[in-house]
Amino acid sequence: MSPLSSGLLGDLDPTSDRAVFRQIADQLREAIDRGRFREGEKLPSEADLVDHFGVSRMTVRNAFSILQGEGLVHAEHGRGVFVRPRPPVRRLASDRFARRHREQGKSAFIVEADAAGGHPQVDSLEVKEEKASQDISTRLGSVRRVLARRRRYLLDGRPVEFATSYLPLDIARGTPIAEPNPGPGGIYARLEELGHRLDHFDEEIRARMPSPAEVKTLRLAAGVPVIHLIRTAFDTEGRAVEVCDTVMAADAYVLSYQLPAT
Repeated sequence: MSPLSSGLLGDLDPTSDRAVFRQIADQLREAIDRGRFREGEKLPSEADLVDHFGVSRMTVRNAFSILQGEGLVHAEHGRGVFVRPRPPVRRLASDRFARRHREQGKSAFIVEADAAGGHPQVDSLEVKEEKASQDISTRLGSVRRVLARRRRYLLDGRPVEFATSYLPLDIARGTPIAEPNPGPGGIYARLEELGHRLDHFDEEIRARMPSPAEVKTLRLAAGVPVIHLIRTAFDTEGRAVEVCDTVMAADAYVLSYQLPAT
């Protein structure tokens, strides 16, 4: 069914100073926002839009390019352009590191994947000892070497984040934390078993465009930014026991916070 016959899209304004391809992008964006095109649904084809608006294919492609740059749609070779799904994972800061999850043998990502109704996986795992960067050393109290744990997280087969945890060697060396699979509840459960009862976490969050390597690792579509989060875990003695450097696909997450009223 074409957009003209279905009434999904209107007409161009020939009196407007706005470029035609931008007018087409505006109409498609509004239709997506109003739910006329749902998540995962295919947009009208280039041929449909050329016929409806009386424009060239290049004009339609320029309109699609705008929407791709905004992260609203993604193109699949040979199939068409589709509305990008909304973020499937809700990252609830006040709950994800609750001790009860560790006691149940669940890491934070598994808790969030369960809430999203998805299947969690971890791949590209690397565990090794290495020299600490200046920033990591400062955050961990001037340590020189650390145990680094690098891994990529997938939800239903889609990469959604990758993270590197850095831990002081005097804590992690020779423990299950240094194993590829640290066991139920993840490294935080192991830290507490080693006597480092966790007290609080400090997080720094910023949004930015991804590097070429991040685009490849997370299979990001054009225009999709990343959320860069650095978290430091402190035990009840005030010692920083882990720094986690995480890069998340921004179209895969909603960051949710509960803040106390004062």
